[in-house]
Amino acid sequence: MAGERFTLKRRQRGIALRAHAREKAAGARSQGARHPAGWRAAYTLVREHRSDAGDEANAALSRDLGFMRMAIAKAREGIEKGQSPFGACVVKDGEVLACSHNVVWSSSDITAHAEVSAIRAACARLNAIDLSGSVIYSTCEPCPMCFAACHWARISRIVFGSRIEDAQGCGFSELTISNQRMKELGNSPVEVEGDFMREECVDLFREWSARAGRRAY
Repeated sequence: MAGERFTLKRRQRGIALRAHAREKAAGARSQGARHPAGWRAAYTLVREHRSDAGDEANAALSRDLGFMRMAIAKAREGIEKGQSPFGACVVKDGEVLACSHNVVWSSSDITAHAEVSAIRAACARLNAIDLSGSVIYSTCEPCPMCFAACHWARISRIVFGSRIEDAQGCGFSELTISNQRMKELGNSPVEVEGDFMREECVDLFREWSARAGRRAY
């Protein structure tokens, strides 16, 4: 029964996401494709959607879409600054604790991935190391280091867009162990949801790849 409910939930979210993609395509055709003004603008949209959404499932999906858009906008900020195409947003009880992009190159810190940077900022904001009840929205599937950081911070849910293989395909030196596999091997309680707004997140790699002077690691 639990498995059936899980399958139904994924199917419902899939239908809703496809509807979102159709709406996005229609909007792009009528208005021209434009990037969000930034992650703060995306946050404003999330707050507005709280009252617009009808039932609980649609409200939850609307929030997820909004927070992932924030992570995407933050990743674009990083790309513009010559950083790598990754962004992450940590949210608890509907409020953003931190939104960060990858700063490996600007900080000369190979561990300064977007997820780790966002977790550090969220912990500093709360003056705590326990982020129980939080959700992290990552434009790309967290690497093993970032997954472990999510686990140790007791983050409840990981939502990611593109996959580790997508990053590897752009020249990043990745350990191709999926989050689901790490969850199973480590018996971690964190929930994992992948391929969320996947196409929009893969677009970040395309934008980064088109820039002169890009650097992978």
